[in-house]
Amino acid sequence: MERTLIILKPDAVARGLIGTIIERFERKGFHILAIKLTRMNASTAQEHYAMHKGKPFYQGLINFMTAGPVVLLVLQGEHAIEVVRKMMGATFGFQAEPGTIRGDFGLSSSLNLIHGSDSPEAAQVEIERFFTPTELFDGSIRVPK
Repeated sequence: MERTLIILKPDAVARGLIGTIIERFERKGFHILAIKLTRMNASTAQEHYAMHKGKPFYQGLINFMTAGPVVLLVLQGEHAIEVVRKMMGATFGFQAEPGTIRGDFGLSSSLNLIHGSDSPEAAQVEIERFFTPTELFDGSIRVPK
């Protein structure tokens, strides 16, 4: 089983897409191990997007990610990173295929609704950045039928 971090960005939250997007992941078969609504502070956003520092869009990205609440999720499932990234679609909404999250809900090149980890190593670092070990469920607890 693989884990990945998902961030529903301020535009997804403001547009009321939280439930719609989470439902897609649940219907696909992913288990939610952690979830929270929070506001990302500037230092955390800078740390999270450090790989883009110096690029022309960097400061706008930091401003955007700190402008409103975000929803943070840890998902677990088979091939979670690869499958989630396919479900998200191309980075720019206007280039994303219909049926993907960005393809169905986005048009912008800067407001792209969602972040997902791009590798197991990144997922581990990102999950640890936003969640303490006690905030993560192990995925083994199931509600009796």
